[in-house]
Amino acid sequence: MQLFYTNQVDEAGCDEAGRGCLAGPVAGAAVILPPGYYNPLLKDSKKLPAKTRKKLRLEIEKNALAWAVAMVPPERIDKINILNASIAAIHEALDRLKTKPGHIIVDGNRFKGYKNIPHKCIVKGDSRYQSIAAASILAKTHRDELMEKLHKSFPTYKWVKNKGYPTREHVNAIFEHGISEYHRKSYNIKEMQLNLKFQDNQH
Repeated sequence: MQLFYTNQVDEAGCDEAGRGCLAGPVAGAAVILPPGYYNPLLKDSKKLPAKTRKKLRLEIEKNALAWAVAMVPPERIDKINILNASIAAIHEALDRLKTKPGHIIVDGNRFKGYKNIPHKCIVKGDSRYQSIAAASILAKTHRDELMEKLHKSFPTYKWVKNKGYPTREHVNAIFEHGISEYHRKSYNIKEMQLNLKFQDNQH
């Protein structure tokens, strides 16, 4: 699907990364691209190889009129839940923009208004709009980079590979060694392990 761009000046595209993880922060990003900016490689970060994401990150950070990434840590996720934490991360990223946006577009269907600036939620927006796709890439690459650094202190969980997502290897490591200070304690990890066993029985 071709990604659209907007001619609206100072429109910030926003997205998050790490919402479905068991460990680590959730990241939010906001990007204001130049009017008419178009890069055919820009699309949902999950659909791109890591090498391409890293290359695009450099291009986005170089060409954007403004960009910012913010992260909400696990302990706050546990207090306010992952949806509110994801929105808080995006709000903080918007706070950090050097240029105040005149309009905001956000991936998904849930968002809370930011400083009376008009906003629009767009389902699958990271596959439709350049600025949201750019935010998706920045949120994911910055978060992945952090999880790779944390892996050095907690190699048991293989975060360098799974980035905190609930892979079988990650879940089994939690049950064998317990959780770390970076795990989200409000997540029902036992239920996830049961689901993995259920999936095994289906094959």
